[in-house]
Amino acid sequence: MSSSDNNVDPLTVRPIFEPESIPHDPAFAAAEARGEAVAAAELRVSAIRQRFASPPAWQPELRADMRLFDPDRPPRIASVLIPLMVREAGVYVLLTERTAHLHDHAGQISLPGGRVEKDDADAIATALREAHEEIGLPPADVDVIGTLPEYLTATGYKVTAVIGLIERMFSPVLDEFEVSEVFEVPLAFLMDPINHERRIFQMGEAVSDSRTFYAMPYATPDRAAAGRRYFIWGATAAILRNLYQFLRADRGG
Repeated sequence: MSSSDNNVDPLTVRPIFEPESIPHDPAFAAAEARGEAVAAAELRVSAIRQRFASPPAWQPELRADMRLFDPDRPPRIASVLIPLMVREAGVYVLLTERTAHLHDHAGQISLPGGRVEKDDADAIATALREAHEEIGLPPADVDVIGTLPEYLTATGYKVTAVIGLIERMFSPVLDEFEVSEVFEVPLAFLMDPINHERRIFQMGEAVSDSRTFYAMPYATPDRAAAGRRYFIWGATAAILRNLYQFLRADRGG
């Protein structure tokens, strides 16, 4: 979102718990529960293009966050970009780390994106505009190949994920109010459920009050050396999990 409107509602809010401290869901520990990795051949640019050009019949695993903070409020429309960076070594997903001083979603890992503005023609236009504002990604450099089904965040945003291939190198220019860092994660890492976690916690006393969320912790060499990692979770992880299910649909296993 543009720093010109610092009062814009965010896509996520600062959690009321520390997500990394939440226990793992034991039901998700077994390999058969996690699923199989997307094959390397299916992660080539040509295969990704073909999959979105001729999508399979499928249903997203996740359609909404754990619980709406304000269920009576009509959902607001937003978009995020899943930037697929085409490198010699393969395809990478570009993610952002939010600045620590923000009132909401401080320090969290996100996809570039935000809510629709009146001059946006559609969800794609929103995602491209936001990516340009947040990280300086030129819209002309993004080859949009498709979208994922809408996802409802806990804060009441109905989010369309726009998938874009970026084959040209670009130097990120960050909106320093919102974005502290950009980094890339190999698509193969995110599309291998061995790297997916499901966490579970109780929001009340009843069994029905249990809630789960996905996480995909990732450490670059520099972060690993410092004993740190990027904790990808919440709506961002859910959208990436749906991308995994889309690429795995009708492939068996």
